[in-house]
Amino acid sequence: MVDITHKPNSLRKAVASATLTVSKQETIDAIQNKTVPKGDVFEFSRAAGLLAIKKTSDVIPDCHPLPVEFASITHHIDGLEIEIFVEVHTIYKTGVEVEAMHGAAIVALTMYDMLKPLDKEVSISNIKLLNKKGGKTDFADEASTLRCAVIVCSDSVASGKKKTKVERQY
Repeated sequence: MVDITHKPNSLRKAVASATLTVSKQETIDAIQNKTVPKGDVFEFSRAAGLLAIKKTSDVIPDCHPLPVEFASITHHIDGLEIEIFVEVHTIYKTGVEVEAMHGAAIVALTMYDMLKPLDKEVSISNIKLLNKKGGKTDFADEASTLRCAVIVCSDSVASGKKKTKVERQY
């Protein structure tokens, strides 16, 4: 293991993703309708992912055990693909990139295991780090940093007659 005793604690964040692809709409319908025989796919995989994040140092020999201050696991359905996003934060001497990627991998594997009785062609791909902050270097996958802005010009908002609503989605 690398010696990190000289490093100061700082806020470290990482976001990783994985893609799970199914072969038919019926599989997506079963997930959304919570009719998969093994249970609620999103909730079971989220629980497995949280355990994976916390136990990363138990299965990857060079990872340091670290305190997990925050973890978030979300799923996004796009056609026959389910994008999995895992975000992890810590205040520690080393980053949480491997924890985020390990969490994404285990979420995807749990989903695979739950779906294989319904769909023999489920696949997992693109387990990757999207971004990390903290420590010596920050990283952002260029595809994950694309941004778009919409500017709305309104006389009634500018004059104070109406309020605007701004929604943020990512």
